This record gives sequence, C-alpha cells and structure tokens, in this order.
Amino acid sequence: MESNDLFNILHNAVEAQQYGKKISQKHMAEKLNIPMRTYQDWRLGNSKPQAAIAIFKMLGELDDEDALRIIKKISKGLQNGQTE
Repeated sequence: MESNDLFNILHNAVEAQQYGKKISQKHMAEKLNIPMRTYQDWRLGNSKPQAAIAIFKMLGELDDEDALRIIKKISKGLQNGQTE
C-alpha cells in the first residue's frame, strides 16, 4: 500500500466520521497545520512522507488494543500542543 492510499483512506474516514460531510483538502491541511499543496501532494502520491509509512508499519506490529491505546495517547499529546 502506498502512502497516498493511506492518506486517502484517512481523509475518507474523517469525512465519514463527520456523517459524510465533505472536507476540502484546504480545510484538512489547515487542521494539520501544513500547506494545502503539501497535503495535495501526499494524497496524489507526488510526495511521500517517509515518517508516515514508518509510523503505520510500527502500528501494524501492535495488536488492536495496543494500537488504539497508542493512537489515543498520540492524539492527546497533539491536542495538548506536544508536537515533538
């Protein structure tokens, strides 16, 4: 699976979480605090952030419960402004 597939799956999942309401690439880029062009390139496969692939591979090594726990921990840290 390519990195653009991962970003497209996640983008669609976020839309589904919003009851199917479409989310523009511009809005998603703003939420991620990145340039819209960068997000477009990720979704099109023109740019492939290597860290994203490594993160997904590492999460794939965990069982579902541990993966969910880690995702929640990361999400909480990001919400609290812990970006490094």
